[in-house]
Amino acid sequence: MRQAFLLAALFALSLATSVAAEELGASSPKFWSVPQVDALPYDAHSRLIRHGRDLITATYSHIGPDMPDRAQRFAGNNLACGNCHLDAGVKKFGLPIFGLSEDFPAYSARVGAQITLQERINSCMTRSMNGRPLPVSSAPMRAIVAYIQFLSSGVRKGEKLSGLGAGTMPELDRAADPARGHDIYQARCIGCHNVDGAGVQNSLPGLGAGYAFPPLWGSDSFNDGAGMARLITAANFIHSNMPDGVDYLHPRLSPEEAWDVAALMISKPRPQRAGLDKDFPDLLKKPIDAPYGPYADGFSEAQHRYGPYGPIRAKLQEIEKEKGEVRNPNVK
Repeated sequence: MRQAFLLAALFALSLATSVAAEELGASSPKFWSVPQVDALPYDAHSRLIRHGRDLITATYSHIGPDMPDRAQRFAGNNLACGNCHLDAGVKKFGLPIFGLSEDFPAYSARVGAQITLQERINSCMTRSMNGRPLPVSSAPMRAIVAYIQFLSSGVRKGEKLSGLGAGTMPELDRAADPARGHDIYQARCIGCHNVDGAGVQNSLPGLGAGYAFPPLWGSDSFNDGAGMARLITAANFIHSNMPDGVDYLHPRLSPEEAWDVAALMISKPRPQRAGLDKDFPDLLKKPIDAPYGPYADGFSEAQHRYGPYGPIRAKLQEIEKEKGEVRNPNVK
């Protein structure tokens, strides 16, 4: 009996090690876990890292639109970076920011050129935060960079960790439906995000205290150039993380429900960013769910916004076959 128990225990340990290695990726030589900020000493660099985490979790309290010092009003809304990058940017498939610093400089299809980590952060500042760029040498920028670099400790350049992004669900063979999404929102989302999608603030408006639950649309939400304004990103994020407290291993919404409630969210009014027609200068590299034109494939803005994406993918494959190259990352 004892021998059988030991064999079972060894098998379980072997299986756990195998799963951990598979999650981390074949290129990873060792197990990796997120470094702990709270274990840092209290020297100057550690304080900078802690400040970076604070900027992620309570952006509104440091560089938000209600800051007493107008020069520090970089964010244009009262969201926190952590409203999209969950658990201070360390939650798997909650758009984490761990293990990313060595990826930069990196090519950005949106810009059509190489960008730095600071430029990628400022893309979030001007889109998700609907604000203005942080100066590269500013204290907030240095702190956010230090925090992301700390969360990348021990990760080699080119090494991809598991859990990045928002997940990947099967796509619908129909357009995602905001009307169906409205019914799901009423049943599953309204308790946190309010009847009008305005969220629930931590205190009275104007006090710079942010949101207990963020707005999903309206004047204090992300603008239409943000990644979360795209259906595929939004639907996968919702499926992996919502309602609040859910993780990717225990989803509570079906994929179909997540697609439809995401369609509702992106159908609603929000701040508009000027110059979106200049994004993605190579249109064959434009994300298939970009909700604004121009496009390389001739399909409507509505179909790019809500799908179905199968016909668009087929057309892109046809175009790329004619050109003899694959350039669109959406072509499978």
